[in-house]
Parts: sequence; structure tokens; C-alpha cells
Amino acid sequence: MNVGKELLFFFSALGAFNGLILSLYFSFFTRKKYLSSYFLGALLFVLSVRIGKSVFIYFDGSLPKIYLQIGLSACFFIGPFLYFFLKSTVKGLELIPESWKWTMASLSLAILVTGVCYPYENYSGLWNQYFSKVIYLQWFIYIVMSTFAIKGILKKMFNKGQQLTPAETWLLVIFFGNVVIFIAFFLSLIRAPFTSYISGAIGFSLILYLIISVLLFRKKTDDLFLLSPNKYPGKKVNEEEVGILLGKLERVMTEQAVYRNPDLKLSDLSKGINVSSHQLSQFLNDNLGKNFTTFVNEFRINEACRIISTDHRLTLESIGYEVGFNSKSTFFAAFKKLKGTTPLSYQQHTLQK
Repeated sequence: MNVGKELLFFFSALGAFNGLILSLYFSFFTRKKYLSSYFLGALLFVLSVRIGKSVFIYFDGSLPKIYLQIGLSACFFIGPFLYFFLKSTVKGLELIPESWKWTMASLSLAILVTGVCYPYENYSGLWNQYFSKVIYLQWFIYIVMSTFAIKGILKKMFNKGQQLTPAETWLLVIFFGNVVIFIAFFLSLIRAPFTSYISGAIGFSLILYLIISVLLFRKKTDDLFLLSPNKYPGKKVNEEEVGILLGKLERVMTEQAVYRNPDLKLSDLSKGINVSSHQLSQFLNDNLGKNFTTFVNEFRINEACRIISTDHRLTLESIGYEVGFNSKSTFFAAFKKLKGTTPLSYQQHTLQK
């Protein structure tokens, strides 16, 4: 290997290694956790695996064929993770939609079954002639979907009267960087003139260093994952997220009975279902039409009604403390507000049945 190839290998391999480090950073070490940052970490991970395979195969064609299979398999996730990253950032999602979970599970199963039944080492012709084309077609489809996901930002980019925000510029860098990488690998796949198998790795390294530069020279990076940091009042969570949030809240409130904690706070409940306090408060107010206190008290009062109806040995005051109220007056006031009657009247009514 001459000096030129050694430098090319070092530059490309370092890009793949830095991509892995950066994927860990976005997945685990960012100060604030956003769903989009996890998808960016996943995107950089599969890109690094794909690039790393390209680098080592280009400079050492005698490596085991399993490396080729791993690299092509990683390609199958690049498009979906790019789309999920852009879509989650644009929409400000904080929960993974069920359809995305099914997509990732289906892709993982397809790759696993294909890899076990048709390993590259024994079916290299099948992988090169058919599987690779399916993978690149799927990658292209997700790039088209990603284009539609950020169409508003793309229109803004070509409108001279509008200025892009840091988050919008960040998304465009990631998007066009992936487009460049796809084009480089696709041209190599079809053996286009003046193209090289290593060009995708070089493109990835350049884009990665651009991303690192953005992170190093910005004092604040949280705004890169928020297109709309301040959500508009009255903006409801979409229907798909409503079902997910309700399911999580129901499990935490019923299975763990967190409402029994008299010091329960909004932040405690939001951590229990892995969303921000802001989003939980917005969800309760805009989608359920109630504040945090009313929401929790409903569970407390329902549990109090159950105890009153089934256990006549406890005093009303002790029941109030049992279900999470920190005073008798608060319990009686909440009961009257939600049930339209006093705990004593409710108890007498149940005894008459």
C-alpha cells in the first residue's frame, strides 16, 4: 500500500470509527434526551458499519465474506433511520409510533432470516444480483419519503425571503449528506464511469467531520433537535400518540398505583412514562381536558370508592390517607367535586344496598 492509499485508508477508517463514537454520544450522552437524537445515533451506527465494511473490503479483498453480508444488512436500516430521524424532529415526536416499531421488527426479522438461510459466503451471486438491488431500492424509497418529510424546509431553503433556523440547517446537512452517500454507493453498484467503491466512505467522512464541527463550535446543541421549541397552546398530541400515552399512563397508575404517593409530582409521573413534563401537562390539558391534580385525584377517588364499598372496618379519614391524600379536608373536597356527594353519604348509600 503506497502513501496515498495509506492516507486514504486512514481518513476513511477514522471516519467510520468517529461515526461509531458519535452514534454512542447521540444515543446515551446528550444532556437532554430526544427521540430524534436516538434515531440519529442509530443512523450513524448503521452508516458506520456500512462504511467500515467498504473501507476494509476495498483495501483487503481477502477478508471473510461475512463482512460483506454485515455491511449490506446494515444498509437495510439506513433509509428507515434517516426517515425516522427527520420525521421525529419535524413532528416533535417523543414516543415511537407503533407502525415504526413494527417496521423495525419486520426489517430485523427479514435480515436475520435471509442471513441465516442464504449466507453471503454460499450465495454471493444471489446477494449481488438480487438482494443488493432490493436493499438499494428500499434505501431510495426512504430517501423519497424523507424528502416529503422535510418538504417545508426544502421550500424554505429556496425562498430567499426566509432564513433557515439552526435546526433546519442541521436537518438539511444530515439529509443531503445521506443523499450524497447513497449516490456514491449506487454509482459504484452499477459500475458507473469514474466512480470508486471507496467514494461513499470518503463522502461519509467529510459529512461526519462537518457534523462534528457543528457540535464543537456550538455552545448549545439542544435546539438542533427542536424545530418548534415552544409548542403552541391547544396543539393536541396526534391520535397515534394518544393511544400510546394513555396505555402507559394506565399501566403506571393501576399496576404501580403511583397515585398512592401523597407527594406525587408531574415530573415524577412524566419520568415514569418516559416523556417530558411539558408534553405530559399538554397531553392532560389539551387531549384529556383536565389538569394533573384532577387526573391523579380521579384514580384516588375511584380507589377510595372501591375500599368504601368492600371494607367497612376503615374510617373515611384513613381511607383518604390510604389512597394518597395528605389531609382529611383535601380528600373530602376532592370526593365532593368528582362524585357530587360526600364520602359519608357515599358510604351510607353503599351500606343500604
